[in-house]
Amino acid sequence: MSGAGSEGRTWDAAVIGGGIMGAATAIRLGLGGLRVVLLEAGALGMGASGVNAGTLSLQIKRARLMPYALRGHALWRAAGERVGFHQTGGLTLAFTEQEAAVLTERMTERREAGAPIELIAPGRVRALAPRLSDRVLLASWCPVDGYANSSLTGSYYRAALREAGVELREGRRVERVVREARGYRLEAPGASLSARRLVLAAGAWSGRLAAGLGCPLPVHARVNTVSVTTRMPRLVDCIVGHATGLLTLKQSDNGSVLIGGGWQGRGDPDRGPGAVVAESLLTNLRLAQYALPDLARARLLRSWTGYEAHVPDFYPLAGALPGLEEAYVLACVRGGYTIGPYIGRLLGDLILGREPELPLFDPGRFAAPETRSRREEEERVDGDERPIG
Repeated sequence: MSGAGSEGRTWDAAVIGGGIMGAATAIRLGLGGLRVVLLEAGALGMGASGVNAGTLSLQIKRARLMPYALRGHALWRAAGERVGFHQTGGLTLAFTEQEAAVLTERMTERREAGAPIELIAPGRVRALAPRLSDRVLLASWCPVDGYANSSLTGSYYRAALREAGVELREGRRVERVVREARGYRLEAPGASLSARRLVLAAGAWSGRLAAGLGCPLPVHARVNTVSVTTRMPRLVDCIVGHATGLLTLKQSDNGSVLIGGGWQGRGDPDRGPGAVVAESLLTNLRLAQYALPDLARARLLRSWTGYEAHVPDFYPLAGALPGLEEAYVLACVRGGYTIGPYIGRLLGDLILGREPELPLFDPGRFAAPETRSRREEEERVDGDERPIG
């Protein structure tokens, strides 16, 4: 939406970042009756949300995050064809005794957290995916695992934002956020707007924006590599992973094979797109070929990178920014492609004054002691009396 002529208005909420989490939060706020504007530096859904492998696997989610992953997975399934959802089932493979021990420990923990995962023997693996390596010693199987088409993320959320009445402004990189008497001013090249509430959902850039508001957060960026092959005959129907977590592999309907696993490229979010590192890429491809030997006949079509933000404990930043009024952050969600649609709803509910269905992840755990004390005092005085509208 153009937004022309609306620079003088004060929005109820401004969301910075047009990935899954920013869009999901903005939609919740818009449906909750707020006047919301979403600003995205590039094109909607084309950052980390649009360049990842699209894997929707419960087997690669930490146990504490499993309730969020289960609900996020259900939202993707409900979106169906609009996001290219496929429920194929998923196998995670172990080739050595050590890998089998790791697999058993991790999948037992995740099964106890609610994921429908079972450990299976090599014979069952061959029945499910006969072209996989015959060196598999043990595997886990999750029948609800699958994937979506990440390139459809933008079009899906564009329609949902429109239905929620959210104003979308693409190509607007917010360079600075300034506190005002009754909210925040967002400054982008050639534009400035004010909002009573602020949501930072800018992925790896969220830390820099928070620091500019006097709230430093230890946000770091991984530079994940993803590759795709040319089209091949049908090799595997389910998604495939490895006990170490260093492989995701799936074959799309058109025959191309998508390969990921978090192997690192090189880059800095503040300096532009990341770059593929040849040694890292080759190791990723060798592991993929070890799991699926027929990939020896594949030709690599393209490899690329995407930034994935994280904090030292690898749990999300999801909640109020310490020491600031009506400012929030949603970033650093490992497995954010799966979890993002749901945790965005939770943050939206928090901002609207509703009790979130599941607890969020307080960014204040990284704040300096004096900042935490100031925030706690404000909450003690104000309670739940702040207006929503």
